[in-house]
Amino acid sequence: MEHRQIVILTVTMTVFTWSGVMVAAGQTAAAAALAPALAVTVQQIVHNARTHGVPRPSAPAPAAAPDEEDDAP
Repeated sequence: MEHRQIVILTVTMTVFTWSGVMVAAGQTAAAAALAPALAVTVQQIVHNARTHGVPRPSAPAPAAAPDEEDDAP
């Protein structure tokens, strides 16, 4: 497993464990308030993990400017 994957898994597990601790401590309102942030965190992690390593399409080469000598009569 790559270092990056280990870091992602560690952060994700820490966030979800902390949420579980809050619920176990009776702070369900606080955990519910953080649910959207957790969802966005998971979405960003999944998106980043899927797009990591995929080469970006190269930009098309710019069109060559015509030489001024060619435009002479």
